[in-house]
Amino acid sequence: MDSKPKPVPLGTERLAANAGDGGGSAAPAARPVADKPLKDRVIDALKTCYDPEIPVNIYELGLIYDLDVQPAGAVAIRMTLTSPACPVAGSLPGDVERKVRAVAGVTDVKVELVWEPPWEMERMSEAARLQLGMF
Repeated sequence: MDSKPKPVPLGTERLAANAGDGGGSAAPAARPVADKPLKDRVIDALKTCYDPEIPVNIYELGLIYDLDVQPAGAVAIRMTLTSPACPVAGSLPGDVERKVRAVAGVTDVKVELVWEPPWEMERMSEAARLQLGMF
């Protein structure tokens, strides 16, 4: 049985519930993910949210300005969008809340949409820049 390694959470950008990698049922994949610290699992959930116009997740885009994860499971997120005129301004914060609320151990989620400071491309991670060819 050593021929098939256990899933490694490092680099995992999706929740076990969204895993469709052919590795069997979602239950075995949930164990390594659940063993991660809660903040890491919340970040994994944020990495499943995408700006519809840019093929990079909102975490790597730098749209998450502040993430506070309490030991009891309360999560507070301050986020922005690339522009106040973004067509998903009304729906993306709700999507973020739903995905984070689905993380095991999360007891409450508050998402605050802010416009100050304005988002700038410099907030993107190196991985996002590489993915978009901006290096």
